[in-house]
Amino acid sequence: MFSFRTTGFNGYAVQYSPFFDTKLACAASANFGLVGNGRLYVLGLTSSGIVAEKWFDTQDGLFDCAWSESHENQVVVATGDGSIKLFDILLNDYPVQNWREHGREVFSVNWNLVGKTTFCTSSWDGLIKIWAPNRSKSIATLRPPQGVTPSCTYSASFSPYSATVMASCSSDSIMRFWDPRAGEYPTNSVMAHNGAEILSLDWNRYRPDVIATSSVDKTIKVWDMRFLGAATAGGVAHASPVNEFVGHAYAVRKIAWSPHDPDLLLSASYDMTARVWQDNTAFEQRDQVPITRGQQPNHNQLRGVWDRHSEFVVGCDWSLWGTAGWVATTGWDEMVYVWDVRCVLR
Repeated sequence: MFSFRTTGFNGYAVQYSPFFDTKLACAASANFGLVGNGRLYVLGLTSSGIVAEKWFDTQDGLFDCAWSESHENQVVVATGDGSIKLFDILLNDYPVQNWREHGREVFSVNWNLVGKTTFCTSSWDGLIKIWAPNRSKSIATLRPPQGVTPSCTYSASFSPYSATVMASCSSDSIMRFWDPRAGEYPTNSVMAHNGAEILSLDWNRYRPDVIATSSVDKTIKVWDMRFLGAATAGGVAHASPVNEFVGHAYAVRKIAWSPHDPDLLLSASYDMTARVWQDNTAFEQRDQVPITRGQQPNHNQLRGVWDRHSEFVVGCDWSLWGTAGWVATTGWDEMVYVWDVRCVLR
């Protein structure tokens, strides 16, 4: 285990570099993100521990960060003042790009793993925007159907299998799917957590039809896009998850599928723990057993609990490098931990 303290700043997001096995980015905010400055940390993993190689201060809190998939030295951040900033870690002080189109706090940023030249953001204004680093304005704006305005779109993410397909989750408990080629409105919408706010989602990198969501209802649900069902009144489908993880005591703020194992998922929660789960539906798919809609969820796939944090755990990510199993977590206790999930698996 390695640790680093973001003194004076509460962690909100952490991500491993897709280019370097020894670099992490951490987005943090003063005063728990309620008021004050933000700071982007560029952290280096060394034989003697984690060191801050560089940091950039912002005038408002940072809620998320994402490394560029096309430029090894660039990181984009989501800020509380509604702006998006792109930093080059080889340059000092100022962002190389600064966009401001969202009307409220930007809560998530996600880089396109397939197209690599674009990224998306989601905001408390309910909108999703797509950007390119070399463009001064957004490429596209995606919005809920007319008459529907969720108070917050908490997360939006490109599919790891498509340069255009996206998914998002919102405060209205709806998971939406998008393809900008089809227009600015969602191609499909699913009521995923029975009215509870959905805080995070992540695509499985081995199974193109599988996506997971997490919610303030303390659960994580696994969905198969082949069995989402047809939309009912209001254009929203009501589907059953193929699996459900129950065990967190409070809202689950962030989830991330393993890049090495199609069965493992990492979660971060307001209950001050990070947890590792195993999704048994992956075995069924590999064994050619069909996953049927309405299948009874399996509730007992908790594999391990990490309880070193002393405040809300709100960010987590898997390392792409080295021996499979290393992860990073960050939280409101001003700590970043890098640890091996194998030390908690049971």
